[in-house]
Amino acid sequence: MPLLFLNEKSCATACDLARADAAMAGLVDAVRAVAREDPGETALVSEVELKSLEIAEGYPIGKWIGASPKNHVRWQRLLSLRNRSPVRSVYPAPDADGGLEYRHEGEEALALGAAHFMDGIAVSLPVAHEWQTSAVGLERSELVELDDGSLEFEHDSVDVRHISAPPHVDEHLGWIRESSLARAATGHQIWERKADLYPSLQFLPRTEAQLCDLDPRWVVPVRRCLERLDAATAAWDPVTTAEPEWQTRVTPEGETRKRVCRFEDDGQWETFHLHARFTPGAGRIHFRLIGEEGKIRIAHVGGKIRPDL
Repeated sequence: MPLLFLNEKSCATACDLARADAAMAGLVDAVRAVAREDPGETALVSEVELKSLEIAEGYPIGKWIGASPKNHVRWQRLLSLRNRSPVRSVYPAPDADGGLEYRHEGEEALALGAAHFMDGIAVSLPVAHEWQTSAVGLERSELVELDDGSLEFEHDSVDVRHISAPPHVDEHLGWIRESSLARAATGHQIWERKADLYPSLQFLPRTEAQLCDLDPRWVVPVRRCLERLDAATAAWDPVTTAEPEWQTRVTPEGETRKRVCRFEDDGQWETFHLHARFTPGAGRIHFRLIGEEGKIRIAHVGGKIRPDL
């Protein structure tokens, strides 16, 4: 399911109505081009209600809808994609603690950042020249937890997939088609498709509820972490090495915390102290090695385990 994030920074730009109308038609055509590649699955995410948007300065979307029957049809298509979205906010950090921020030319960019964080596509009205491109550069600041438990900000530059007109879609067709075939857009889909997506991973029954109740904004970090764990495990030969060559950061739990990492596994209590981390926040995937099968078994997907869990 490709998620399309409506870039709020591209709205309410000062321009004449004819240009605004042409920009809106181009945006809807671009969104429809994506939806044709994944019918029934593509969804549009907007931080604000669509009916409250201004297409251009002083030109509310309601006025645009009523300007012609074609605009009304375009509106219905946008609304149907918005109603399909599994996410009702574009804010990128699940814990909303200020641990992740994206900026574009020095200004906070919610939708652009969410499109990058959630592995989606940003969608803009192509009024200003800066939005007439298939990729947009962003500055990212992320609060990460170090091995000693301390926190620090990491800063880097990233590019987000972007469309504002049909030609931009062509540049992302390979990713869109792969996404529709091989990726999960919700925690429930991760659980339902886990055998196909992660053949080298096993999951305790308790993880079903954790995945199905997973915050939508944590889906992509969890999915990426599982992909890397699966790839490392698939290449693992338990006869020659004690553990896989990890493709993501994996560490053992300290001795004082191993007791909170014990879970029932097929009638026996086992310690799942190895864990991979995902951010933002203290995301954890706890597991243990099943050497005789060349697999790893996952017992916990979520936040850092507290002693009372």
